[in-house]
Amino acid sequence: MVRRINIRGAGGLRLAAWEFADPPKGVQAGGDRKVPGVLLLHGLMGRASHWAVTARWLSGSYRAVGLDQRGHGRSDKPTDGPFDREAYVADAEAAIEQLGLAPVALVGHAMGALTAWQLAAKRPDLVRAVVLCDMRASALGARSQREWEQWLATWPVPFATLADVRRWFGEEDPVLERPSPSRGDFFAEVMAERMDGWRPVFSRRQVLMIRETWVHDAHWEELALVQCPALVVRGIDGELGRAEAQEMVRVLPRGVYAEVPDAGHLVHYDQPERWREVVEPFLQDALPA
Repeated sequence: MVRRINIRGAGGLRLAAWEFADPPKGVQAGGDRKVPGVLLLHGLMGRASHWAVTARWLSGSYRAVGLDQRGHGRSDKPTDGPFDREAYVADAEAAIEQLGLAPVALVGHAMGALTAWQLAAKRPDLVRAVVLCDMRASALGARSQREWEQWLATWPVPFATLADVRRWFGEEDPVLERPSPSRGDFFAEVMAERMDGWRPVFSRRQVLMIRETWVHDAHWEELALVQCPALVVRGIDGELGRAEAQEMVRVLPRGVYAEVPDAGHLVHYDQPERWREVVEPFLQDALPA
């Protein structure tokens, strides 16, 4: 069962939220909730469906909802934004309140993890726990933004087939150090068939606009304001290094560290079972069902 729920984000923006399995008994029609809620926040260029596997095992104990964040998936993509951090945090806040999920656990990947800890710092009354997957707290800087601009320009769009999408992102992308079938699957999920072939469901121009709003800033001070239990997860070969991850744990008042072997940036795609092994017990302790 897949169910779409339409909600209103900051400024009245239309957002799509998704349930990928029947919620546990006790969740009633009309939004009444008798079990804990989990809101799943994808990363830049992601979409809620990237969380489908995670949402399904969570649904045995929680009401698990994935959110297509603004500019992504089936949510609105305003031409010129706003795409600032305040808008993303306000969208997640609105989703929690309209879906009746509070007090909630936030599970975020990359940009979604940043949204999670910024919201936890802003609204501790709404957030009971956070899982922060492979997102750096340090500023990435102007060079990183230029590299992204150059990389996005190399995409050979439109792709003729989804097999071509999987092959390019999983094998042929020049930024790859080694083949990654899971990366191919990840990007195939964010493509849609158009008249001339397969193209991303997001605007690459908007991706750069979104990233520009946070890539130049460090976010350590906000981490220090997160009072709830926080699990920092990194893949061994991910973008978040071990030293920085452990420093994030030190800064977080109630931080816990975990790393997943044989995983890169896309931890929940690369090693879904090991991802579950580190996340599930943390949530059971922090947000008992």
